[in-house]
Amino acid sequence: MPTEQQLLFGLYLEPLRMEEVIQRCHTALVTRSKLLLGVLNAAKVVNLRSDALLRDSLLECNMLLADGQSIVWASRLLGRPLPERIAGIDIFEQLLALAHREGRSIYLLGAQPDVLRMLETRLQVRFPGLKVAGRHDGYFKANESALIAAEIRASGADMLFLGMASPKKEIFLGSYGATLNVPILHGVGGSFDILAGITRRAPVMWQRAGMEWAYRLLQEPRRLWWRYLKTNTAFLLLTARELVHPARAFRPTRSITGGGTLAASRQNQ
Repeated sequence: MPTEQQLLFGLYLEPLRMEEVIQRCHTALVTRSKLLLGVLNAAKVVNLRSDALLRDSLLECNMLLADGQSIVWASRLLGRPLPERIAGIDIFEQLLALAHREGRSIYLLGAQPDVLRMLETRLQVRFPGLKVAGRHDGYFKANESALIAAEIRASGADMLFLGMASPKKEIFLGSYGATLNVPILHGVGGSFDILAGITRRAPVMWQRAGMEWAYRLLQEPRRLWWRYLKTNTAFLLLTARELVHPARAFRPTRSITGGGTLAASRQNQ
């Protein structure tokens, strides 16, 4: 039965649980229909107001989910509740398991070459026989993007995972996502490093308490303390504003799917 989306911070989020997300992904695989997954956290809520590319990339998603526990808590405070946090890395792992069970193929795009090799080795241990249709590191130049997109399209992959940071991920998807002929597209950020064993994810207790950001802060205090202080403070202020004056739904600045106009302008900056 269709669920009613919740409008939060100007974006429509899906009030789904993990099993419902994976079921929709399975349907997309069976029907070979494109499903672009997006996740929202506090940092994105803050940054999308000044970053048109980030905002448009979120609006372009076929399914937008609450990646941060802070988004779930805010949804309940605002009277537009989401049932649970759906972390991007958890979706990644669930989809890998689905691909393994059903013999679906994946394409890995992102990270450094050595990290990518470590990731694939670990995935083959965890999911023996997992079909990897192709892979490419994330350190490529803008003028190489079209060739990589052609390689992904030719691979026949069922799922594309992008282990790249913003805005490179959004630029690539905005320019080529509609032409890749891959049903499931999911930007997983730093998840490649975690599953490759390079970095550690916060313990489950920290995750449930919504304190993954604090765990990362403890690992890199000098680099992250100011970013988290600024972002968390801004998010609290935006939540207070949302409580008094709910934001209207954002509209795309311009279409970025396929044409890549906005993406191309960002690449040339």
